[in-house]
Amino acid sequence: MKNDCKVVILCGGRGTRLSEETELRPKPLIEIGGRPILWHIMKTYAAYGFTDFVLCLGYKGEMIKEYFLNYEAMNNDCTITLGKKNSIEFHTDHLENGWSITLVDTGLDTMTGSRVKKIEPYIDSDCFMLTYGDGVADVNVKDLLAFHRARKKIGTVTGVHPSSRFGELIIDGGKVISFSEKPQTTNGFINGGFFIFKKRIFDYIGKGDQVYLEREPLEQLASDGQLAVYLHEGFWQCMDTRRELDLLNRLWDEGKAPWKVW
Repeated sequence: MKNDCKVVILCGGRGTRLSEETELRPKPLIEIGGRPILWHIMKTYAAYGFTDFVLCLGYKGEMIKEYFLNYEAMNNDCTITLGKKNSIEFHTDHLENGWSITLVDTGLDTMTGSRVKKIEPYIDSDCFMLTYGDGVADVNVKDLLAFHRARKKIGTVTGVHPSSRFGELIIDGGKVISFSEKPQTTNGFINGGFFIFKKRIFDYIGKGDQVYLEREPLEQLASDGQLAVYLHEGFWQCMDTRRELDLLNRLWDEGKAPWKVW
């Protein structure tokens, strides 16, 4: 069942901490298990019936356009008759049927808030979702939406426990009895993305290309008592470093990817 709440994904950043990868392609196209992390994020939303996407493009955005323009041919068996227009016959089908993907060039060096402001013309209902194109989670999106509607605020942010960037050692008598490469810290929550907003959020975003969503807009929203937080105790992981990329790939390869809800 298709839901009228669109999903906006921020795909425009340069991803400088993964420069060995992002010199060649935009960060959302870096692959986990042979598929772009962007695809994994979209599959998560689609599993809950949210298949109307708006992608905020920037750095190497043409590569994301090419990925979806070629999606049918690259994910189906097909016959091509040369010399004739519209002569591609698809013999198989993929599981992403019915996805609507609006690709919006929001500028090369535009900040997150300004990118959101630029997709305002494409939001035609009072509610839309928003997340970053470099983080996966096992958030129950339907529960998140129900929470947002019950709180009746302009915005809802998903709060997650940050992962430590260092392996945690549990030591007993000079011997390591437990080692966890990515332990979850327990002292508080951080912004994990997976937002939901009413259209009134656009009134909080100023003009120009240098507005950070995470600064004035969200700070003012919180000050006005209009920002709720959905506390997610489950899995969440961003992909900022090579180590985090390797972790996500290992989880996928071992069949232990918590975000795979489809």
